[in-house]
Amino acid sequence: MFTIYLRILGLLRRERGLAIALAAGNLALASFFYLEPLLFGRVIDAMVAKLPAEVWHNIRLWLAVGLIGVAANVWTSLQADRLAHRRRLAVMTMYFSHAISLPLSFHRQHHTGRLMRILHMGSSNLFVIWLGFFREHLATLLSILVMLPFAWHVNWKLASLMTGLMFSFAIFNAVAMRHTHRAQRSVEHLHSQIAERAGDVLGNASVVQAYNRGSAEVAGIRELTQRALAAQYPVLAGWAWLSVATRASSTLTVVAIFALGARLNSTGEVSVGQIVTFVGYSMMLIGRLEQLAGFISALFQQTPSLRDFFDILDLPLAEDERAGKPPLQVTRGEVMFENVSFRYGDGPYAIRNLNFRAAPGATIALVGSTGAGKSTALSLLYRAYEPSSGRILIDGTDIRKVSLASLRDQIGVVFQDAGLLYRSIADNIRVGDPEATEASIVAAARAAEAHEFIVVKPGGYETLVAERGTSLSGGERQRLAIARAMVKDAPILVLDEATSALDNTTEQRIQAALQTLTEGRTTFVIAHRLSTVRHADLIIVMRDGQIGEQGTFDELMALDGAFAELNRQGRFSGAGSAPLEPVVEDAEPTEERGD
Repeated sequence: MFTIYLRILGLLRRERGLAIALAAGNLALASFFYLEPLLFGRVIDAMVAKLPAEVWHNIRLWLAVGLIGVAANVWTSLQADRLAHRRRLAVMTMYFSHAISLPLSFHRQHHTGRLMRILHMGSSNLFVIWLGFFREHLATLLSILVMLPFAWHVNWKLASLMTGLMFSFAIFNAVAMRHTHRAQRSVEHLHSQIAERAGDVLGNASVVQAYNRGSAEVAGIRELTQRALAAQYPVLAGWAWLSVATRASSTLTVVAIFALGARLNSTGEVSVGQIVTFVGYSMMLIGRLEQLAGFISALFQQTPSLRDFFDILDLPLAEDERAGKPPLQVTRGEVMFENVSFRYGDGPYAIRNLNFRAAPGATIALVGSTGAGKSTALSLLYRAYEPSSGRILIDGTDIRKVSLASLRDQIGVVFQDAGLLYRSIADNIRVGDPEATEASIVAAARAAEAHEFIVVKPGGYETLVAERGTSLSGGERQRLAIARAMVKDAPILVLDEATSALDNTTEQRIQAALQTLTEGRTTFVIAHRLSTVRHADLIIVMRDGQIGEQGTFDELMALDGAFAELNRQGRFSGAGSAPLEPVVEDAEPTEERGD
């Protein structure tokens, strides 16, 4: 926990000047905390000795110290508030920037709900810690450091009781932390499960409602919350007993100081004012220790979420993002796969020994049954994953030797799942080119056969697209994805079943647009319809992660192998629109209206 706390303070490095000033302000506050009980004791001694001039002198000093302390407290609190708010937003941005730059393999293994919970919990806990540290807890620590040496100098016997209070506090906290650490980690794990499951259900509300799973999913969440409470209660009980023990030891210490002070006063070792000063120190120490106990308790409970937060920040970025590799320069668009193999972790190979060449400006079609490795092979081109062996070259340059950002700038991708954002239609198209003008956005939409359905929407191009594009039909979503690739105008294009959500009529209209899009570009198509496959410069038939056959349409038909067999089975029959693989229609019958 101490290591995490130091790291939390290390995040203030960019504002270390203000942090140092706040530390100085807290030191001043600690001095004022020390002076007030001292002046109180002197006033009592002067009153007992009947020295009115000294009484009023100390009262004036006391007032001055109090006013300066108030001013210092106001300044410290205000600056601490501003610092904590600034750094909270800064670390949220830092987390988001780092997380979105992590490899796609990371995002496919971690639930969005959990990542969002880590972001919000981590940044909120950091805010509370920074604010509490500079507002109260640094002054508490400094006041203890100032107070104890002076107390031992004044009277070691009374100071020993105060020191005993501190040691008992430290022991109680150590015991509580030891017994509750593992339990709190379990609590945080259960809360992450709740966030994951809730995000899963809310993101698939249509499926949950269609299958009448609402009650079952609520029951699942309820069961997780009950388990979280069952794990949390022992932790809370431990800290409650700690609070009781701290309060009991505090009360006993104050009583003991009065008792010992009365005995020492009877022998002339201490004055009444010194007893009052020690009681003031003890009461102040009790209050400060209780604040510190609450802070430590909160920090301890926050440690698991903070550790999760830092674990994400510690994950390495893609190698080139750290090494500052040169940008990719595409002059021709030639792509070569040389003995490329890939597997997920230690599992079986999904891709084995891929060897083929895509000539500049050529169209390469990948066909094969589901699970043959088509999408996985092309995902290696834009480095969603890294090959386990072999290499991929673009214009003779190994793509692992150039920066990832520059590689992806040169490749436009249209996924089977359009992947639309919760933004306007125009902003979704502009993802392809953030600098795109309104005219270029409209031109791309027209080319993608999307303009007509856009302009009849209530807000036209400014119409808000619902999360994951659920406010649009499948065909509308896919046409926006194609428009996004068109506005990007990249020299290499990947169409991952880009027309799978389109009906035959709409696909025929959009084929001309796709032909325009692919002109002069090296294009890779995961194909499922004859209209795309027949005119490809090279057709690669994938089977079990390997190349079964490759050649032009006529060459493969003449070979009379697997491709020709697919055609004989009717998968390539008909007027250019029969699917190579069964096309899955939209789940909701109303989604295709207007396509």
